[in-house]
Amino acid sequence: MPGRIDYYDDPDAPAANSMVSSVNVVVENDAGDILLIERSDNGNWALPGGAIDLGESMSQAAVRETKEETGIDCEVLDVLGIYTDPKHIILYTSNGEARQEFSILVRARATGGAPTPSSESTRVRWIRPEQLDSLQMNPTMRRRIDHYLKPGTTVHFD
Repeated sequence: MPGRIDYYDDPDAPAANSMVSSVNVVVENDAGDILLIERSDNGNWALPGGAIDLGESMSQAAVRETKEETGIDCEVLDVLGIYTDPKHIILYTSNGEARQEFSILVRARATGGAPTPSSESTRVRWIRPEQLDSLQMNPTMRRRIDHYLKPGTTVHFD
């Protein structure tokens, strides 16, 4: 059984019992590819990211999480969106935490490093936008990527 189960607008989802500030990072390279990980806890492809720790800024968390999960160094450029939809519940099966999403989406530029899997990622790849449809991905993650890909989009609030 996976360590993380994402529910969206699902009547069988558990009731949320926590909310944790987190960040997801759209890292782009010079070729226009997007950095994605295959999550080790559920097998879905996703943007790198995770919880913002106490004593750390959003940008610091984005840089740290990206490096930890992918081996890529990055520089945060701007904020793309804030996602707090109470219909998105993330269940962590190891401890029963049912988290309501609270994710800040940022855009970053790769500055170094090499794609390297971690305990949180079984694979790390630079993906062309036209390859996205071939990847197993949670719809809420795909929505974040689609907001990034839509030209002229302002900061998205959900």
